[in-house]
Amino acid sequence: MRKVLVALLALLFTAPIPPSHAEEPVALTVMSRNLYLGSDVGVAMKLLPNFPAAAQFMWDQVKITDFAQRAPLLAKEAARIKPDVIGIQEATIWYCKKDLWSGNVEVFNFLDQLIKETKQTGVGYSLAKLNGKSAFNPGYSIAAIPYLTKVVDPQTFRPLFKQDSASCGFTIGDALLVRDDRMNDIKQLGNSEYEATYSIIPTLMTIYRGYSWLDLASGKTTVRIVTTHLESIWDHDVIPNSVLQARQLVEDLKATTMPLIVMGDFNADYRDPRGANESNPGEQPVVGKACPTASARDCNAYWTMIDGGFINASPDVKDPKNFTWGAGALLDGPDANRVKAAETLGNSFGFTDRLDYIFTKNVLGVRSTEIFGNTWPTGESIWKCGNKDCFASDHAGVAATILLDDKEVAINQSLPTHSRFPIGPWQAIGAALLIFLMWRIVKRK
Repeated sequence: MRKVLVALLALLFTAPIPPSHAEEPVALTVMSRNLYLGSDVGVAMKLLPNFPAAAQFMWDQVKITDFAQRAPLLAKEAARIKPDVIGIQEATIWYCKKDLWSGNVEVFNFLDQLIKETKQTGVGYSLAKLNGKSAFNPGYSIAAIPYLTKVVDPQTFRPLFKQDSASCGFTIGDALLVRDDRMNDIKQLGNSEYEATYSIIPTLMTIYRGYSWLDLASGKTTVRIVTTHLESIWDHDVIPNSVLQARQLVEDLKATTMPLIVMGDFNADYRDPRGANESNPGEQPVVGKACPTASARDCNAYWTMIDGGFINASPDVKDPKNFTWGAGALLDGPDANRVKAAETLGNSFGFTDRLDYIFTKNVLGVRSTEIFGNTWPTGESIWKCGNKDCFASDHAGVAATILLDDKEVAINQSLPTHSRFPIGPWQAIGAALLIFLMWRIVKRK
């Protein structure tokens, strides 16, 4: 017995002593928010080729959905959640020009307005910048073309141009905002383009999409964060561009070994493409020749990310309470065409589709996650628009607190840029001819 006790004591004193506590993981909070450009592009497109009518329709809606009223509410959301990084989609700049020979004048800049409002809350954010570059990727753009995109708005244009009308256009893009106390933690950043584009009018009006990214030091580790907005427009009998863009995104990120967070508006619900008899009030992609099977994983951007090794770090995508899209174009409540369908599905606020996500790879896990901005007629981001109650955006927002292993990691190389193709001579000639013809038509009237 004595020998046994001696052996046990020897083992006790020679065994390694564990640390008093395990190394705590690093918690990093991110938030994804689609700002909404302020108008229903789908309806405007149906007015083409009557460009002035389409332009006037969009401009009138932008005035009604007044971003100056929405920005403070979006800033308050950020102040409550206090994310380290915010992924922004539809960071919109509306600009106008007096005539053919004048330059563009910026009228509304949603990103600048939002940043300004965050400073007022005491939890300020700024556009991520490093070495003269910023994490802002302009994408979908409609140029201000004299006579073609003419809109009438004396209240706005008389102070600017001393006339009642002007030609207007817009650019929407992706951006990464970083909380002001974390700006010095940015190590790398950049922007990239997707090769798959969508042409509204071949050679003249092409929708470009891409993503912005940055590397942020957090504790001992460094995390790569991406924000993106995949294509919403799709054609029958072809694979949606959102799928092609998601495939490229997975490929671009394949070599990333750092902790990785990807967030944004993926324009894909887990049920897409929808079967012929399935509820689809949001007009999401449907089955066709290229995608004959409903909910086919190879025809869906959400499943492309999951099959690419990413984990959904946002609330359960199949729970109707977590749907993120369904507000009306004027934001004054749910889209009337979706209310009944939403109720049938189990969402009491008119949301019928889940399009917004946060994905992770190479992380320890998720501490918490939430959907916000999805309740009506009451909620933290509801505002009075006349005698109605309005959403702050047509999308809900998504936030998550991600847990990272607090250890040094190798910093991966910058992501590929995939610069968009420059305008070719035929596109330039075509655009010039179109403007000339419109000018002649207007002059004859």
